[in-house]
Amino acid sequence: MDGPGTGKMHRLLKILRGETNGLLASLLRGLMWLASFPYALAMRLRNLAYDRGWKNSWKAPCPVISVGNLTAGGTGKTPTVAMLAHWFRDQGIRVAIVSRGYRAGEDGRNDEAREWENRLPDVPHVQHADRRVGIRICREELDCQLILLDDAFQHRQVARDLEIVLIDSLDPFGGGYLLPRGLLREGLRSLRRADVIVATRTDLVSASRLAEIRTTILRWAPKAAWVESAHAPIGIRNASGQTLPLHHLDHQRWLPFCGLGNPEGFLQTLKQLPIGLAEPRWFADHHHYTADDLQSLIHQAKPKDPNQPPVDGFLCTGKDLPKIGVDSLGGLPLWAVEIELAVRSGWEGLEDRLQPLAKAALEIDPQDPPALEDD
Repeated sequence: MDGPGTGKMHRLLKILRGETNGLLASLLRGLMWLASFPYALAMRLRNLAYDRGWKNSWKAPCPVISVGNLTAGGTGKTPTVAMLAHWFRDQGIRVAIVSRGYRAGEDGRNDEAREWENRLPDVPHVQHADRRVGIRICREELDCQLILLDDAFQHRQVARDLEIVLIDSLDPFGGGYLLPRGLLREGLRSLRRADVIVATRTDLVSASRLAEIRTTILRWAPKAAWVESAHAPIGIRNASGQTLPLHHLDHQRWLPFCGLGNPEGFLQTLKQLPIGLAEPRWFADHHHYTADDLQSLIHQAKPKDPNQPPVDGFLCTGKDLPKIGVDSLGGLPLWAVEIELAVRSGWEGLEDRLQPLAKAALEIDPQDPPALEDD
């Protein structure tokens, strides 16, 4: 499914991956390859400064777990953080999520903040451009005992007690190039900092391909625990908060859309369901939907041919739905597909690394004022 509805981001990704040929595409790839050199130099110098101790990471007054990725785009951080938050809550630990608040709206919240309210209404989520300030708020004002840093692999100002890195099995190495030529935020050597590697969407690749990915990853991170997971759709939710089982989508035709860095992952998840899919519509990552965007979706859903089957409604992600805030578009229902992270193997290795941090967190009295180190 490809066409005008797939959007500029999807077309750019096809150029970067070499799926689009021609003089203009080749020229664009060459220019982006040249632009990746200063980016690579900046990242290497920055990492070298922290690795050699020329720059110091701030030590938080409670255990900190970072969840991040090697590539730009969606790898499954949100369901992973949600899974970890549930696990620590089950241990009786006051856990909080701290993120940068990238592309926050007028209300000061971004799409992740709105999704956390639906997923984890009893877990505090603090957004701040300086995550050290966010952590201090969690300890001083919210009495939290453990912090989950969302999307923080490249954020080295804060020391962490556990580094979890997610790798999308559908595109594990970002096309093999650093930004902006590819999707790699850092080179593979940076995986040496990882304590746990979580391979996501492993159900969508062959066993041989997964073995190749694991061999490459563990060559750079031989001491890291290896976890294999899948994105498991568990239900649907509308903007009013109504939830329904997945079977309410069955045997109908839906128009999928989203604003993610990796929309193909969302599409592959939908393809596992017994539903029909119209041509998808992809928007840029963290896209803020306008009235024109919604009208264009409504127009796209209208049959262009009398023999074309009708669209029964729209499907998006949990990050898109709060920014739209309606239950229907053009009289057709709009549902967000709720996704959970399902660990297929390696849970024991992950839990072995979580247990010591749970023990340390439980030793923290939430009522005691924290002793905070200087920045």
